[in-house]
Amino acid sequence: MLTRIKNIATKLAPRLIEIRRHIHSHPELSGQEYQTAAYVAGVLSSCGLHVKEAVGKTGVIGELEGKKEDAGLLAIRTDMDALPIQERTTLDYASREAGVMHACGHDVHTTVGLGTAMVLAELGEEFAGNVRFLFQPAEEIAQGANWMVQDGVMDKVRGIFGVHVFPTIPGGSVGIRYGALTAAADDLEIIIIGESGHGARPHEAIDAIWIAAQVITTLQQAISRTQNPLRPVVLTIGKISGGRAPNVIADRVKLLGTVRSLHPETRQALPGWIEQIVANVCQAYGASYELNYRQGVPGVQNDPLLNQMLETAAREAWGSDRVIILPEPSLGAEDFSRYLEYVPGAMFRLGVGLKDKQNYPLHHPQFEVDESAIVTGVVTLAYAACKYWQDN
Repeated sequence: MLTRIKNIATKLAPRLIEIRRHIHSHPELSGQEYQTAAYVAGVLSSCGLHVKEAVGKTGVIGELEGKKEDAGLLAIRTDMDALPIQERTTLDYASREAGVMHACGHDVHTTVGLGTAMVLAELGEEFAGNVRFLFQPAEEIAQGANWMVQDGVMDKVRGIFGVHVFPTIPGGSVGIRYGALTAAADDLEIIIIGESGHGARPHEAIDAIWIAAQVITTLQQAISRTQNPLRPVVLTIGKISGGRAPNVIADRVKLLGTVRSLHPETRQALPGWIEQIVANVCQAYGASYELNYRQGVPGVQNDPLLNQMLETAAREAWGSDRVIILPEPSLGAEDFSRYLEYVPGAMFRLGVGLKDKQNYPLHHPQFEVDESAIVTGVVTLAYAACKYWQDN
């Protein structure tokens, strides 16, 4: 079976690179993936899959029906959206859309999902499993998975696989992480309410800008002194707005930020911990505040059995020298975690690092990938799907 999968994937390689470059040249932002979705649906239909469009607003699903009646479905999820970034590569197939770029590798993800569907469909009766391919929109705004789930994509699903490119490991390698793969990501809004006054007489006012600065500094310092250093927390204030004029004491300042954490217990305690610090600082200087803490996506926790399946598939397909056990999680977020609230699942890292060339990080305007990794991802996922149905 593995030899057959590799042979099919190798034969498809030129077509897969063509698909990836087309998607890369025509990126679409979150929730606007209309052309990408139509293109994906066309490829899936040409393989004989049952296709449904406009799922989760702009998502697509393709179903490959095997012989295992009433056995449920294995889902394979890839995402399709791009970022609001102006591409600065010199690629012939660089983005044709001003200010929009596939700087996170979702063009590769979509291609790997399509390639996996193409390989499993060509296996025909040799592959007896039932697979639902999820081509998800709006991962970058952490909404697409919610939209897909609301449209019922998890009905009858019993397990799920996912993939994400990783430029810090060599192209064609597979990164496996047991336990926490990504962090929970929450949104924070703090409004500091002071009292306006003349800029020359600050003692007659309550300076919301200065107090906001104390809040930011105190929060950052308190993390290192009051949070368990073995349970990391990252709190970033990314936007500050307030004030009316250079010579007027500001009476209102809004702080917007993100809060990342790996441990559920820590995450649960963070809203109260943050509010206590904000309240104490404001009380000390006579200000009041409003605080809104919104829980976003939880962290991705890989299921050990499905993760082992991915690891075994990768080792058998590519050899142990191309499989890397990742020692650390990422504090980035991934709404793949929403699916894990319903079924066990696992996501692996697909190495796309280029040899003898600078590898820019995800979300960088010069981000590039080693396209040979596409076949690596396709074979790994297709073979893992075969293993899943051998064991179920």
